[in-house]
Amino acid sequence: MLIPMLDEIAGAAVAAHTSLVTLGMAHRGRLNVLAHILQKPYAQILAEFRDVADDSAAAAEAGWTGDVKYHAGLCQSDVETAEGQLTICMPPNPSHLEAINPVVSGMAHAAQSDVSQPGAPRLDPDAALPVIIHGDASFSGQGIVAETLNLSQLPGYQTGGTLHIITNNQLGFTATVPEMRSSYYASDLAQGFKIPVIHVNADDPEACLEAIRIALAYRARFHKDFLIDLVGYRRYGHNEGDEPSFTQPVMYRQIQAHPSVRALWAKTLVERGLIQAEWPETLVKECMDKLQAVYDTVKAAEAPAPAAETLLHIHPLPVPTGVPLPRMQAANQALLTVPEDFTLNRKLENLFRQRQQAFDDPRQPAIDWPLAETLAFATILQDGIAIRLTGEDVTRGTFSQRHTVLYDAETGRAFTPLQALPEARAAYEVHNSPVTEAATQGFEFGYNMQAPERLVVWEAQYGDFADIAQGIIDEFLASAWTKWRQTPSLVYLLPHGNEGQGPDHSSARPERFLQLSADHNLRVVSPTSAAQYFHLLRQQALQLQTHPDPLIVLTPKGLLRHPLTASTPLSLAEGGWQPVIDDAQPPSGPVRRVLLCSGRVWVDLATARSQQDPAPEAALVRLEQLSPFPEAELGQVLERYADLEAVVWVQEEPRNMGAWETLRPCLLDLIAGRWPLHCVARPASSSPAEGSTSIYALHQRALVKQAFSPNLPKLN
Repeated sequence: MLIPMLDEIAGAAVAAHTSLVTLGMAHRGRLNVLAHILQKPYAQILAEFRDVADDSAAAAEAGWTGDVKYHAGLCQSDVETAEGQLTICMPPNPSHLEAINPVVSGMAHAAQSDVSQPGAPRLDPDAALPVIIHGDASFSGQGIVAETLNLSQLPGYQTGGTLHIITNNQLGFTATVPEMRSSYYASDLAQGFKIPVIHVNADDPEACLEAIRIALAYRARFHKDFLIDLVGYRRYGHNEGDEPSFTQPVMYRQIQAHPSVRALWAKTLVERGLIQAEWPETLVKECMDKLQAVYDTVKAAEAPAPAAETLLHIHPLPVPTGVPLPRMQAANQALLTVPEDFTLNRKLENLFRQRQQAFDDPRQPAIDWPLAETLAFATILQDGIAIRLTGEDVTRGTFSQRHTVLYDAETGRAFTPLQALPEARAAYEVHNSPVTEAATQGFEFGYNMQAPERLVVWEAQYGDFADIAQGIIDEFLASAWTKWRQTPSLVYLLPHGNEGQGPDHSSARPERFLQLSADHNLRVVSPTSAAQYFHLLRQQALQLQTHPDPLIVLTPKGLLRHPLTASTPLSLAEGGWQPVIDDAQPPSGPVRRVLLCSGRVWVDLATARSQQDPAPEAALVRLEQLSPFPEAELGQVLERYADLEAVVWVQEEPRNMGAWETLRPCLLDLIAGRWPLHCVARPASSSPAEGSTSIYALHQRALVKQAFSPNLPKLN
């Protein structure tokens, strides 16, 4: 019954002038939906199942692995209904079934958002209709369901009402209802969000269609979620090759004796005198004969493998990211202007004063990290590229650094300067997210896939918090290209740095992103200056159409306002992103050692070196881009040191974390035995950081001292 119900939704969407339906689909019934709702040809589906290895050789060589057929998606822009044509997008999804929920929601929200004009986006909830098909076991069992339901009425996450259908087979793999949930109904979770629920018998076609009509009418009136609990059964067990009587013998004796819904409906139509008795079986035979004929003639070649040249990601090319000083200065001045009747918080007056003076001398390092970000966003909007920034505490900034939204000190009225920016040619959207990682990251992924031309940024309160959504990162962000030929360009801002704040507020777990990096699927960077961050954001925005790679940015915490990370206005006007930064003040004598590092530890090394007399014979080289490994750029830097005797990788993370294990083979290949390679790091640990400030400081001093020590640890 799911097929006629979805057909009813498609027809109603066209009648309501909705241009897009985003469909989150469970595994069971996926091929049926692909064929009969999205109208994917039988021949193409069957050809894909022939799965001849020779046809995929070129794709495999290019790094494409594909996925099982029950994960496949499709976006059809010309689906025919009785009322007209419609676009239906059913994105692919992994076996973690409900993970698709926020992705579909994000796609719908993006389609409903008009960002062509400056200011805040304009929303049309009727522009797109999200529909999510759930399993009864997964709906009640997977936490991301509740997270996504909670998003439904929040600013920045609304979808104008999502239609939910639970295909209730009363079976979770081989688990029975008492083993699956503590509630009576599979749909009971929805009660906490005041979502109307209809329970309908899947053996009653007329009731099923009436339930859909009620759901559509409710959404049209209230623009809120609606849920249908479609109660049926799974005739063949978990899959077509299963033997369900092993675990549910009584239930499956009843099912085997029970007529199918097709047989029941045919009998009803015959009894009503609407069709002749022999016609239903004739129709079944005609359909099966058609399928068999297609199968007998289909060849695997009809499911072409993707061409190798279209599968390879290309390393981003240098692109002009500098912005003329007068343009930046004018934008900065405009962003410091508030409405006349607006009372600015007195504690922000000093911040505004500093930003006002930042351009007084173009050669003075007066641009700190937050101002560099604001200027990057402003100039990107002026370039006509819309921006969506969401995450935990993003409007103020976790470290009270951003203040992209100002609040009147007397009335609490919000004012967003970037939405009032002169010469902006696109919308700026910013929202604090709920304390939810998995659903919000999935939502932003879906938004990004639906609107790849927009700069979409998600920020964690601390980089560690992204861990909770590791399934979204693994299944969607990192592998979407190799599995599904999707090209996400989502930006992650992950505060990172061991500063004695404890194991849950220190490490963004770069080792996990680096382990997932291959074939240029992710860019993982750790910029150490405001100018680097400025050029990085602009490069990402300007190359969304040509090099859409996800960007993982390990951002600073305590260094946000540190003098060593500040940049001159001139450095924003000139230059560009540098994957490797050589030592700007190397020792005056011969350089015997290069301390290669990334991120916060560079500041500690630079500070310690400046305090030593005589200065150690060591140069500090910053690896700003960890993946893809900038082999050529780093090689050029190392060649400049004619007296080099050793290369030392220095990281503050434990040895079994951070970038070391990923970079080690890359560095060994690069230096090719010309110099010994050493590693200075905290000892291997099961915890990423100390929970005591004093112990952290003790360990950090020892680590920095060891980096300059003549007795370096040898590699194992």
